[in-house]
Amino acid sequence: MTTSVNNNVGNTGTSNTASTASATSAALGNTMDQADFLKLLTTQLQAQDPTNPTDNSQFVSQLAQFSQLASTQDLNTSLNSLSSQITGALQTSQVLGSVGLVGRHVLVPSASLSYAGSALSGAVGITNTASDVQLVIKDGSGKVVRTLDLGAQQSGLANFSWDGTDDDGNPVPAGDYSITAADQGGNALSTYADGTVSGVGYGGSDVGTYVQVSGVGGVPLSAIAQIN
Repeated sequence: MTTSVNNNVGNTGTSNTASTASATSAALGNTMDQADFLKLLTTQLQAQDPTNPTDNSQFVSQLAQFSQLASTQDLNTSLNSLSSQITGALQTSQVLGSVGLVGRHVLVPSASLSYAGSALSGAVGITNTASDVQLVIKDGSGKVVRTLDLGAQQSGLANFSWDGTDDDGNPVPAGDYSITAADQGGNALSTYADGTVSGVGYGGSDVGTYVQVSGVGGVPLSAIAQIN
């Protein structure tokens, strides 16, 4: 009889151990939360060896860990909620603060000009003092229609204006024209277009606050090079 009881206890211990291991593996497969922790704890209690039950001090320690886990997750939830509220408030504040730009002229990065019959202006970004800067304007087919010689320029933004005529003084048709700029050494320079801000909005976390600029489109607020 004694042998039979020992065998049953051994089988129970082996079965319970396998059950505990299975529950542990399932819980560790994902991020552990309160439900997983409680499941492990209850599985452990159900699977304990009747001849060697879980020590009370260990049980209390595990309950303390469970309480600490719950407190930590509650704190993380609160911090995430607070962070979202602060982010939302900052976004709203930035959009509202940018409303004053509506109707103002701004210089924004652009590799093209949208000509509709009126003179256009923009700027070239000069990184170092240049003895000669040229701006080349091309039509949709890639043909050069106008070359503007801006001469020597100090570092900063060198403004330009185009009246919509080609190098022979003939008016060009309305449309989009590409612009490129280079210094005397042929080094490419950044180009900017001047446009009027017609609206302000928020384009999500990837874009942030943006302004709608005539002739250019939506431009991130941080990309504005100059406000006139």
